[in-house]
Amino acid sequence: MTIAFEPGLSRATARIRMAEELERTGIAEGRGDARFLLLHLLGLTQTDLSLRGNEPIGPVGAETLTDALQRRLAGEPVARILGEWEFRGLTFALSPETLVPRPDTETLVDTALRLVAHPSPTVLDLGTGSGCILVALLSAWPGARGIGIDRSQDAVATARRNAAANGVADRSLFLRGDWCEAVRGPFDLIVSNPPYIASSVIPTLAEEVREHDPMAGLDGGADGLDAYRSIIGALGTRPELLAPGGRLMLEIGYDQAETVGALAPGAGLVVEGIARDLAGHSRVVTLRPSSDVTSACNTGA
Repeated sequence: MTIAFEPGLSRATARIRMAEELERTGIAEGRGDARFLLLHLLGLTQTDLSLRGNEPIGPVGAETLTDALQRRLAGEPVARILGEWEFRGLTFALSPETLVPRPDTETLVDTALRLVAHPSPTVLDLGTGSGCILVALLSAWPGARGIGIDRSQDAVATARRNAAANGVADRSLFLRGDWCEAVRGPFDLIVSNPPYIASSVIPTLAEEVREHDPMAGLDGGADGLDAYRSIIGALGTRPELLAPGGRLMLEIGYDQAETVGALAPGAGLVVEGIARDLAGHSRVVTLRPSSDVTSACNTGA
């Protein structure tokens, strides 16, 4: 059954009808999704809706909301319908080959901002996707510069647009490449939110994720550790990628801290710390060259 909005319908009534349809089909956050879609797609603020909720949505609004409702009812996430999402107060355009920025990933940015004392660090973002991590870091560090690497040309192009839209294009470079192969270094900070879900788990993910997020951004191989092996292994064979005192920070699955940390010694790295997300799950592993730790101990630092 096709649900269509009419141009003469008021904004407030359109929101209510949209919420009712979403909740009727079992979408738990239907009420919030309806409000979010209506405000963003009609270019309104909550104040607009409160004070002028009786105004009609008009022909364009009716068509836009009808299309959005059908897509949401079909399981498409709100972020994909809007084509953009917010991350740390910044707006990021999305494309088919980029993940939707998630709150868990803010833990990676927060950890970097807390631990890196360099006033103008050089940053390498591996598997940059929409560029949200690198752009957020450069926005917080006015003197920083960075490079984002991704295998997908679609992602690289999207990240470039997001860097420009958020005012850091002159301090960022986005390249197509396979993890560390396209760069030389050294970098004060290397970050990554790589694919870390085991292949066998993919079919069990929520439909919104498995049907709409790019598989390349999800599938971490048989045990979910393929990307970590590649990144950590690259630093083992090319330690010059990290500047003296540099750090590698990796977003991980909630149960992967121990297994990812176990890869570090073979690459001459040690686990400096594990940061937890707002839910209390292990979310970011920070690694440093073991030589840095040894030097610090020898000097009494």
